[in-house]
Amino acid sequence: MLNPFVSAAWAQAVETTQMFDIAAGPLSTALTQVAAQTGISLSANAALIGDKKTAALKGRYSAEQALHTLLLNSGLALKQTGDTHFTVVVASKEPTLQPLSQQAETLPEVAVSAKVDQSVPVKEPVTILIDEAALARNNPSDVRGIFNGQPSVKVGGSTPMSQKVYVNGIEETNLAVTIDGSRQNNKVFHHNGTTLIDPLFMKAVSVNAGVAPADAGAGAIAGSIAYETKNARDFLTSPGKGAYIRSSFNTNGDVFSQTLAGYAASEQLDGLAYLTVANGNRFEAGNGDKVDGTGTDLVSGFFKLGAEAEDGHRLQLSHERVRDDAARPFRGNIGFISGRPAWEPRVRDYEMTRDNTVLRYTQVNPDHWWNPTAILAYSKTEITVPIFTAGGTVIYPGTGETSSFNGKFENRFPIDIGSITAGIDFYRDKADYKDRTFQAEEKANNRGVYVQARINPWQPLHLSAGVRNDHHELTGTQGSSWSHSGLSSNISGELAVVPELLTVKAGYSEVFSGSQMAENFIMNTAWNYGRGPKATKADNYFFGLQSRFYGFTADAKVFETQIDNARAARFAANSGVLARDVRTRGYELGLAYQWEQSFARARLADIDVTIDGTPTDSDTGNYLATPVGEILYVTVGHHFPSVNVTVGGDAEFAQKYNKVSAGTLSFPSYEVFNLYAEYQPQWAVKTKWRVDVRNLFDDTYADRATYQGFGTVTPLYQPGRSVLFSVAATF
Repeated sequence: MLNPFVSAAWAQAVETTQMFDIAAGPLSTALTQVAAQTGISLSANAALIGDKKTAALKGRYSAEQALHTLLLNSGLALKQTGDTHFTVVVASKEPTLQPLSQQAETLPEVAVSAKVDQSVPVKEPVTILIDEAALARNNPSDVRGIFNGQPSVKVGGSTPMSQKVYVNGIEETNLAVTIDGSRQNNKVFHHNGTTLIDPLFMKAVSVNAGVAPADAGAGAIAGSIAYETKNARDFLTSPGKGAYIRSSFNTNGDVFSQTLAGYAASEQLDGLAYLTVANGNRFEAGNGDKVDGTGTDLVSGFFKLGAEAEDGHRLQLSHERVRDDAARPFRGNIGFISGRPAWEPRVRDYEMTRDNTVLRYTQVNPDHWWNPTAILAYSKTEITVPIFTAGGTVIYPGTGETSSFNGKFENRFPIDIGSITAGIDFYRDKADYKDRTFQAEEKANNRGVYVQARINPWQPLHLSAGVRNDHHELTGTQGSSWSHSGLSSNISGELAVVPELLTVKAGYSEVFSGSQMAENFIMNTAWNYGRGPKATKADNYFFGLQSRFYGFTADAKVFETQIDNARAARFAANSGVLARDVRTRGYELGLAYQWEQSFARARLADIDVTIDGTPTDSDTGNYLATPVGEILYVTVGHHFPSVNVTVGGDAEFAQKYNKVSAGTLSFPSYEVFNLYAEYQPQWAVKTKWRVDVRNLFDDTYADRATYQGFGTVTPLYQPGRSVLFSVAATF
């Protein structure tokens, strides 16, 4: 469903003409662009929009004219439901030459009414939004593929269970991360990844880098990441049922992946369920060597059920489980460390399982003052590995488990110049470790209250500002507790200095967060907490410019995040409350051109990260940050409508990174090129055939965010040249 854009109730916003330059493509994307540019409020049901396409829109139009033009020959029309609010509905079958505003009155009663999809993230001035079109283009098989093309979001590791996400160099454990609105507490073992993701049924991913709104959740120290999954109505254009089948084969490792999904919807009920199974062998790096511990053994399952009353009350229940169970390097995020005891095997079995259960209530036909969202959720990640004692004579399992019981209730209040969201939230997190010789745990509870305003005081200015108060309590491994309370505030905005040409963006946030729990596998019941851990605080800012001109887009941004008292506990008795000060600063540049069937864009980020005033390294940065440096992405694509073929490619260029800490090695440069071709024939059964060639020139490299930089460490390399064949059918 389209995200409603709420703005001032200016009648002239509908009538005033503007220049539009929107490329041909998905209808949903084009409608969203018009709504964002004009400031009108637009609602639609995704079942109506489906996968409809639209021609390019170039020239001067009013908002109403632009929307009407995009909907030509789509079988859809507009219904005006307010001064600046429109709803996409089924078009009347009777031809008419009436004005559009009058045509809406003749639409049949059975037309689908305005429905608000409150699962789609609200876009802030600093938001990186990866929508369905971008996800389809990236064709991700893991979390790294989701963020392809985004130089400010790096993902280290080459296996799903080893991957960690870094935003502007800061690890995701310092961001508020949610999946379908459920808080993720996935910091278990520093040799593992953090959030194990199956991206196949992802609907959208939004990243607020640095400055995050108050309703993003507690603990948004350096921003937020929100993952949203699809439901049955994202696949069906009308009540009915269907199925989805996908098979893929990766030549590098002989990896087979099979997915089967089924979905159905009536007027009041809908349901979706899917299962993915992937198996394969070790892959080869660019140098031709097999990389130990990189086989594939992944199972992912998911269901989402919804019930919707005629008056708009909607209740939705979902559950997701992702399991990775395979031999991995002894230290799962490192290829090999020389000089280790001989009795340590090169690989050992890791079993990593993530569960996420979410109950969500929304009102899809909100009235003027009642537009609520309520979420109650439980998330859990568990890792089990064999523990080898000195000499390797005794082996027993060690298990770390983190969990979060969390929820929120909020309501969105419309006002003449925008909207205000007010709410409360909570979480109860737990982290424990146990084996046959030892057990330890920490707990954290948090209660928050927040308000976030998104307003347009006048047409060229968009503002988002909010405040939240949190009360946080941490319980240590010995049962003692410490509590902290504090305020967080944020403000960001964008101003069209030269309308339709130059926009200025800026934002600032001051964030309070109670002390985070320690990692499970280093917890110690002998820790000396002293006076207890200190609360973590952070300051974030950004300033940017964006210019658009007849298909060209250029943007530039500078940013900085300063985190004080970020907990970095170690196992030693006096290191339980060890804390670091982290700073990341840098800039990002972008240039893009989009024409009717093609696009080309380049993005460059240069990010400098320090911990306690000195350059960071992969080890000191565990659960904090990673070295980044200069990263350039170039992405191109072209669609041939006459033959239903799309081709494209991307390239990543990472410059050598020399700003390293004393005694560590520089990070080598690398260049990686990827190509793809996709064919969607016009058959009775909707099918998609695709081939990806990844790492075209067989480069031997480890992603910049992967653990490396030490003479004894062989990093966990990325796969060498890989050809991925995939075919999908929708019934």
